[in-house]
Amino acid sequence: MAKLLVKLQRYFRRKPVRFFTLLALYLAAGSLVFLHSGFTGEPTVTGSQRSPGAGEGPGLPYLGVMQLSRGFKAAATMPEGGRRHGPWFKSTSKEPTERGKAGDYGSTRSRALRGRSGREKEEDRARYIGCYVDNTRRRTLRGVSFFDYKKMTVFRCQDNCAERGYLYAGLEFGAECYCGHKVQASNASESECNMECKGERSNICGGVNRLSIYRLELAQESARRYGSAIFRGCFRRPDNISIALPVSQLMLNMSVDKCVDFCTEKEYPLSALAGTACRCGFPTTLFTLHEREDEQLCAQKCAGEEFESCGTAEFLLVYQTQVQDNRCMDRRFLPTRAKQLVALASFPGAGNTWARHLIELATGFYTGSYYFDGSLYNKGFKGERDHWRSGRTICIKTHESGQKEIESFDSAILLIRNPYKALMAEFNRKYGGHIGFAAHAHWKGKEWPEFVANYAPWWATHTLDWLRYGKKVLVVHFEDLKRDLFVQLQRMVGLLGIAACEDRLLCVEGQKDGNFKRSGLRKLEYDPYTPEMRKMISGYIKTVDTALKLRNLSGVPDDYYPR
Repeated sequence: MAKLLVKLQRYFRRKPVRFFTLLALYLAAGSLVFLHSGFTGEPTVTGSQRSPGAGEGPGLPYLGVMQLSRGFKAAATMPEGGRRHGPWFKSTSKEPTERGKAGDYGSTRSRALRGRSGREKEEDRARYIGCYVDNTRRRTLRGVSFFDYKKMTVFRCQDNCAERGYLYAGLEFGAECYCGHKVQASNASESECNMECKGERSNICGGVNRLSIYRLELAQESARRYGSAIFRGCFRRPDNISIALPVSQLMLNMSVDKCVDFCTEKEYPLSALAGTACRCGFPTTLFTLHEREDEQLCAQKCAGEEFESCGTAEFLLVYQTQVQDNRCMDRRFLPTRAKQLVALASFPGAGNTWARHLIELATGFYTGSYYFDGSLYNKGFKGERDHWRSGRTICIKTHESGQKEIESFDSAILLIRNPYKALMAEFNRKYGGHIGFAAHAHWKGKEWPEFVANYAPWWATHTLDWLRYGKKVLVVHFEDLKRDLFVQLQRMVGLLGIAACEDRLLCVEGQKDGNFKRSGLRKLEYDPYTPEMRKMISGYIKTVDTALKLRNLSGVPDDYYPR
C-alpha cells in the first residue's frame, strides 16, 4: 500500500495538471450531490424584492427613466428549521427500530410494511380501503384536490377532505391529495402504492398514478351538509335545460341542502333549485351564469324548509357544490419549444401568482418564472423550476422593470393594480409570506414608512418602463380581472396564442381562487397611509393614468383613490 502511494505521489509531481484536474472533478461531483440534495430539502428562493433606498422618493423628477437593477431580484432564504437527514429522527411508527432492521430502505416490502403500520394509527378517524388505479383524464376521486411537494402527510390530506365534507381521501405521488364522495376505479396491487409522503416518510402516500385511499369515518355525518356551498345567484331557465343541466330529481320536500347533497353525490359542481325539481350540471355556453336576475324572482319558499327559497320553474336558484370541475384541471409543459417569450409582468403584490393560476387553468399549460420560488413550486406551479428561457412554459412571471430585461421578451401581459392595495399586499408578503399577513408591530414600526417611500415610486416606474420599452404590451387591470374574469381572461389567452374553449374558461370561473391566494387584506384598525404618503402616491397615480391615455389606452380604474 505504501509503495502504491509513493508511486502516485511521484506520478502527480511529474504531471501536476492531471492532479488538479482530478481534484476539480472530485469537487464538482461533490457540489452536484449537494445541489441535488438541496432540491429535495426545504431551501427556497423568494420572488423579487425591492431593496431599501433605491427609490427617488417623493421628489421623483421624471418617472419614465427610472430603472431598477437586477439586484432587486430574488435572494436565497434558508428555512427556519434544519433539513431532516432521514425520517428516523421523528418516527411516528409504533416500532421505531423496524426501519433500521429492514436494511433495504427502497424495497417495496419495507415500504408496504411502513404504510400499513401508519394506517393502523389512522383507524380512529379513517379506514384504509386500498390502492387504486388513477387516471389524469378521469380521476378516481373527483372532488377538490391540492398539492404540497414538501409537507404532505396522510393526516393533512384526511383533515382537508373531512373539513370539506368528503367521504374519501386519496394520496398520490407522495404529495398530491384528492377528495371525493365515490371511488370510481379498479383496485391495484398494494406494492404499487410505494411512495413515501413528502412530509412524513414513515407513511405511504400512493404511487405513480396510484392512489392510497381512505374512507373518512368522521366525515360521514358532515358530508350531508351544504354549509360550504357557494351561492351563485338567480338565473333564468336555459332553453335546452335537459342538455344544460342533464341530471334532475323531483323532490316534493325540497330544501337547499337536499338539492346540494343530491348534486354533490352525483359529482356535479352546480346545483339548481327549480321549485320542486333539483337539477345538476356544469357551467357551459348553454348556462354561463353571466346574466343574473333579480333574486326576488326566485323567492319561492321551499316545501321542506320554510325559511329558504327554492326558485321556480322559470327562475333557478343556483349553488356551487364542493365538487371540483375537472374540465380545466389538467396541465402540462408545452409539447414544442415556444417561439416567443411572453412576460406576465407586474409590480409585486399586483396579483401575479393569482393570474398565473388562472392562465394555467385556462390554457392547460404551466407558467414559468424569471425567479425560482420553492414555496410556489411546492404548491403546484411546476414551471417554477424551469429556466425562464427554456421555452416549455406558456408565459414568464417577472417583476423586472429595466430596459434590458424588458427588451428580452417578445410580448407581455402587464398587470396593474391599485397602488394602495398592491403596496399593502406586498408588505404582507414580505413580512408574512405568500398567503400570510404582516404583524401589527411591522405596520406601526419604521418598516412600513420606509417600505412606502421606496416601493411607491417603483409602482409607477414599473408601468412606465413596460409601456416605454415593451414590444407588444397588453394592459390588464387587476380590478377588471376580478370584476369580469371571463372577458379579461379571454384577452390574456388571446395574446398567448391559445384558442381556449369557452367551456374551459367557464370552468376556470368556478375554480378561480385556487389554493394559493390570500383570503383578503387583513382589516387594520387604522389607515396605514399618512396624508404625506397619500399625496405622494396620488401623484404617481396621475402620472400612470396620463401615460396610459397617451397611448390610447383606458386610464386607471375609478376606484384608484385618490385620483
